[in-house]
Amino acid sequence: MEIIYAIIIGVVQGLTEFLPISSTAHMTIVAQILNLELVKNPQNWTAFMAVIQLGTLLSLLFYFKKDLWAISSNFIRDNFALKVSKYPNQNFHSRLGWMIIWGSIPIFVIGYILKNFIEGDATKNTTLIAFALVIVAIILFIAEKTSRKSKDLEQITIKTAIVIGLAQCFALIPGVSRSGATITAGLFAGLERSTAARFSFLLSIPAILVSGIYEFIKSISFFSTGDLLFLITGVITSFLSGYVAISFLLNFLKTKSTLIFIIYRICLGLLLLVFLR
Repeated sequence: MEIIYAIIIGVVQGLTEFLPISSTAHMTIVAQILNLELVKNPQNWTAFMAVIQLGTLLSLLFYFKKDLWAISSNFIRDNFALKVSKYPNQNFHSRLGWMIIWGSIPIFVIGYILKNFIEGDATKNTTLIAFALVIVAIILFIAEKTSRKSKDLEQITIKTAIVIGLAQCFALIPGVSRSGATITAGLFAGLERSTAARFSFLLSIPAILVSGIYEFIKSISFFSTGDLLFLITGVITSFLSGYVAISFLLNFLKTKSTLIFIIYRICLGLLLLVFLR
């Protein structure tokens, strides 16, 4: 049964990590329904959620492998090999690398400051999750209605990257959703929906990588052999389902709005407030 539960958790993590509906909310709800031992210890549960994200990180690396190769190779060429002195003279992929760096700074700084909050009981507070689901849904709805949705990746500026990076920090609050926060910020900045999602995914790579490895190294001694098998199974299934979710959302947002996710977030939030408090 533990392996089956790990598969369920992995699928939930992979699908909800990239859809703007909060993976933390769904992971916590499902884990409580399954009555998993890990969720009863806030520190271990937080560590587990961070580690299982390594599966979704693999799905990001696999899906964006060509983009990441172009970004890293051009960034190294322009900044270290050719030493292009002026940032505007660097090519698109090199500049995009800088945008990811600038956008990642807020989450590393604020994540470190709020480390105790992240590892505390807040991660399984269903009331907090419920309010976050509804509030972000309302903000996303406003962004949908007011955004010009006209800018592509080449038009992302350092200011825009930092603003989206700051929005990513709100994902530290359970129920907000990393993609939900960053896509919303991207829409407010005037990005096209699919562009906002694409930059959101690229921006999430450094944060997921650092938090996943950090939590794994810090917490591996607390996990039993059975827990490690649970983790490995969850990572594999989150990789597979995460790849599906990335492909789906990027194609979905090319022609459709985020309204379905807004409605879903509000319904789930209200359901939690009524039945699971």
